[in-house]
Amino acid sequence: MSSVNADAWVPEEYGSDVLNRVLQQSAIEAVARHYVMGSNITEVPRIGAATTVVVPKKGSYVDDTNTLDLVELRAVKFTNAMTIAEEDLEDANADIVAAQQLSVATSYATHLDVACLGTTAVANPGTTGTVPFTSVYKAAPSGNKIASAGAVTYTKLSDTFAIVEGGAYWNDADTVVIAHPKFKSVFRGIVDTNGRPIFIEGLAGTPGTLFNVPVQFSYGAVTSATASSAPGGAGGAAGVAGNPLLVVGNRQHLILGDRAPIEWRLVEEAGARTDEPLLKMRARKGFAVGRPEAFGILEVTTS
Repeated sequence: MSSVNADAWVPEEYGSDVLNRVLQQSAIEAVARHYVMGSNITEVPRIGAATTVVVPKKGSYVDDTNTLDLVELRAVKFTNAMTIAEEDLEDANADIVAAQQLSVATSYATHLDVACLGTTAVANPGTTGTVPFTSVYKAAPSGNKIASAGAVTYTKLSDTFAIVEGGAYWNDADTVVIAHPKFKSVFRGIVDTNGRPIFIEGLAGTPGTLFNVPVQFSYGAVTSATASSAPGGAGGAAGVAGNPLLVVGNRQHLILGDRAPIEWRLVEEAGARTDEPLLKMRARKGFAVGRPEAFGILEVTTS
């Protein structure tokens, strides 16, 4: 932000510390296909697997039988508000506004990711908003999910990849892995039949790779009954809150609608009686899964 005494909403500028923090913490913001929303509800075309046919000279073209339909992006508003004493603004050596903004950025990143990846119920954006989107976990067919009640093994990871590698939506260039950080220690202990590690740590800010596919880690890659910035739960059976997730699939089918960026406003009038202005944040986002069959999910039901 250029000024903390803004009279109107001030959007985060590209390359700011806040946006960099979001991109570091949110796998969805980092790898999903962004779609600019011109209104609160936007329809995005999707298409099934197209086919091509060879016809002889003077032969008739054959109609494709794939299904052209739409997915709906509905914007919801992520918010935060915090009162700050004017004395703290005047006396603190540290920039407490900037510190609060970075803290909010981290919370927003987790909140967005669990809403897009791990919530276990159908979206209810028009009611309580506790489940703003139908997540990848909820949308994916049961046959695309593997529950691991024991140790995560090479075979289980390979089988999760195989779910989508044999489907119509696999594309090496667009394939990504999103995993909860609890998988890191698992990855480091697994090697292939030749003794080579399957997980290679990234260098200089580049993501690591699993089976040569880029990996994004997110605390939002976890099952949760509702979306929040602090998802919890003890885990257990499949679908119980708190199970770490690994999602592999085509990023083009993670559709993130951008209705309004992260914005801030410092409202001084709100604390006129107590000298405590209010720092407000908002961001309006929509999300939809393009083709649920484009994803394979490994769910760890025991820690």
